[in-house]
Amino acid sequence: MTDAAAPILDPLVERYLRGLRIEHGLSINTIESYRRDLAKFQRHLARHRFRMSDAVGPPVVVAFLASLRAQPLASSSIARVLSAMRGWFRFLVRERFVESSPLPEVIASRRAVRLPKTLTTSEVTQLLDLPAGASVEGRRDRTMLELLYASGLRVSELVGLTVSQVDLNASCLRVMGKGAKERVVPMGQQARDLLSEYLVQVRPVLLKARPSRALFVSRRAQALTRQACWKLLRVRARRAGITKAISPHMLRHSFATHLLEGGADLRAVQTMLGHADIATTQIYTHVERSRLKQVHRRYFPRQTSRRSARS
Repeated sequence: MTDAAAPILDPLVERYLRGLRIEHGLSINTIESYRRDLAKFQRHLARHRFRMSDAVGPPVVVAFLASLRAQPLASSSIARVLSAMRGWFRFLVRERFVESSPLPEVIASRRAVRLPKTLTTSEVTQLLDLPAGASVEGRRDRTMLELLYASGLRVSELVGLTVSQVDLNASCLRVMGKGAKERVVPMGQQARDLLSEYLVQVRPVLLKARPSRALFVSRRAQALTRQACWKLLRVRARRAGITKAISPHMLRHSFATHLLEGGADLRAVQTMLGHADIATTQIYTHVERSRLKQVHRRYFPRQTSRRSARS
């Protein structure tokens, strides 16, 4: 069975995944990622005549990890597989199917921090100030991107917004994030003004009196998809003269980075982003430090080492 096929998992794995969904409130996308990752491990074990609940030794796990590294997988994908396996073995130990986890200590070593890619403030200005044009779709798209950056939303949160989640009087949104956790997120004045115009002048034209709870809709009165948001962002980025590869998540990364550069409190940024763990938010402080180091290297006068000065 290939990775693309629907995995038929051990009943114990399905029980474990149901527990993650119910007890820990993980999102459907996260659960499906874990399901695919554990299916890969299950297929590896089946080739060696093991079941998922068997007490396997470290060599079996090491061989599986080696097979992953031999594939064209990103390091983040392999790290996610490891995360799924750690949770799975914790479950087996807790339920007393095995005595201990076979994962070797080297797996738990901390991987290098990968800094998120961001846009500069000037690039954001280029993108968001690009004229919307005369079409209602252009005005809708400009509103969406302004809101995406102004509130630091995930693209899934943006396309999932309903009209009832918008509070123009308070200039904020009630957002349903990962794990079905709701948070209140402020939006800037420009985003509020564009959204107000969109609700009055643009959305009714797109709907043509057809009912829809979705905030951002197409001419078929359907909620826009994540793929549609990716596409419209790339089109506007090209029109704005931005040549770097761009994604909706880069606007979220830029939102957080620019707030911290402006002096925002880390806890406040964590709340706005909807991060359960502040360690996730702290990655943006690395971006800020990286930028400061570049400024220091460029402008600090005493960059030449003593050894170079003597030679």
